[in-house]
Amino acid sequence: MHEETGLTYHRCRWCGTASFRRLLCPVCASSDLESEHSAGPGVVVRSGVVHRYTEAARNESLVRFPEGFVFRCRVVGAAPDRVAVGARVRPAVVEGPDTGEVVFELCDPPGHDDWY
Repeated sequence: MHEETGLTYHRCRWCGTASFRRLLCPVCASSDLESEHSAGPGVVVRSGVVHRYTEAARNESLVRFPEGFVFRCRVVGAAPDRVAVGARVRPAVVEGPDTGEVVFELCDPPGHDDWY
């Protein structure tokens, strides 16, 4: 569902609510959803380091997009503890077999002048 320059999501034709990977609108329960494209970037609103199901720690974040939907994802390309709330992220192209997982990378990686 992701493309090199953005993310495809759904918008309810009844109430206008944006959502990601839903069969029904989370607000009005309508199934009349239209696909739209977000060029991003998103902003991290929650970030955590998890150790479940793997020996290596990984990041798990909630990202809010300008269109109004929130998406739970992994941020790759930086140490899991370096992903801060307020960081801008964009969809990342992952090498290897397509698992269907949508991952993101920091727009301004750690060490960049704008990093806080």
